[in-house]
Amino acid sequence: MVTGKVDVLLGLQWGDEGKGKVVDVLTPHYDVVARFQGGPNAGHTLEFEGQKYVLRSIPSGIFQGGKVNIIGNGVVLAPDLFMAEARDLERSGHDLHSRLHISKKAHLIMPTHRVLDAALEAAKGKSKVGTTGKGIGPTYTDKVSRNGLRVGDILDNFDEKYAAHKARHLAMLASLGYTDYDITDVEKTWMEGIEYMKQFPIVDSEHEVNGFLREGKAILCEGAQGTMLDIDFGSYPFVTSSNTICAGACTGLGIGPNRIGEVYGIMKAYCTRVGAGPFPTELFDETGKLIRDLGHEYGAVTGRERRCGWIDLVALRYSIMVNGVTQLIMMKSDVLDGFDTIKACVAYEHGGERIDFFPYDIEKDIKPVYVELLGWKTDMTKMTSESEFPQAFIDYVKFLEAQLETPIKIISIGPDREQTIIRE
Repeated sequence: MVTGKVDVLLGLQWGDEGKGKVVDVLTPHYDVVARFQGGPNAGHTLEFEGQKYVLRSIPSGIFQGGKVNIIGNGVVLAPDLFMAEARDLERSGHDLHSRLHISKKAHLIMPTHRVLDAALEAAKGKSKVGTTGKGIGPTYTDKVSRNGLRVGDILDNFDEKYAAHKARHLAMLASLGYTDYDITDVEKTWMEGIEYMKQFPIVDSEHEVNGFLREGKAILCEGAQGTMLDIDFGSYPFVTSSNTICAGACTGLGIGPNRIGEVYGIMKAYCTRVGAGPFPTELFDETGKLIRDLGHEYGAVTGRERRCGWIDLVALRYSIMVNGVTQLIMMKSDVLDGFDTIKACVAYEHGGERIDFFPYDIEKDIKPVYVELLGWKTDMTKMTSESEFPQAFIDYVKFLEAQLETPIKIISIGPDREQTIIRE
């Protein structure tokens, strides 16, 4: 029997690792690119041929012609935001309708979900999670509580289903005492988005994906956010509402675990985080600000400043473990080009002792233990092969590989797809 392969690509830190660029670079080696979780709170930024694109729900393989791109059942989809995103791509000359498929089982983010997001966040007071306000959490809450509205519902008796779900949300908002909102304009655009979505193939994606595998096709599964934001294994409760780890590709697309081959784990040469929550290596000094400025560390969707710090190898080892990572991809190495020295967190001081694992109570009494390495003080952005790398950078890569016990196979030295070095 002919069987295809499934590889998974996901983030190992707190998101924003540069997954979109790498998916775009790897897409020529695959027949299908499938997004398996998350929603429009995930902004994947890609730059090539002098253009910059930000994708929110559409898989990053959409720019390579002839590839099927699938929005899987594990994704939550906002019709109005999807319509705006897709139309922007169409205006730039990319044909989507023939190659972008949407799962019937993906859940819909309603306008009232966004209001609920704001109301629930406001009710938390000082314990805010720092959500993007896109309605992601309330949509996944409805999914898990068996109250969700799915893409497949738009094909049959939709108005009645929508009205019932909306009425339930309005009652919830009233019980919270949250009355300062008006969804009239948003709802109108949202309904336009529903009609727009009907122009795309709406499919039983689990059957489609497994059919491709039986045909011997190669599939790349694209994750959103990062491992440390996983609902089960991340820095709870300061996490997203879906499983961002490799196992999420199985549940988010209907793929058996035995189908998974390579697991590409993406990390930055340093570390960032958006929103509230623990961040052991965060820098509050001028070095942190410099990394933010050099790395243009602002949210692709929200524009929020990202918190910046040195690379955290304790958290990375944990991420590699829970994902079964087989290959590492290091992004934004060029951001550190001008530093005299580079630091890497190799352990934590926690409760008066040194530990080298990621603890349950990550919020409490954590102090990073650093190793300092020599910087390379070289502009690497124009380099085209690893033979050009300065020795100090080669030493940094070898140090990381030894600490993480996983090979670094791809190194990014700039935002453009051409600024990508694939190592032998």
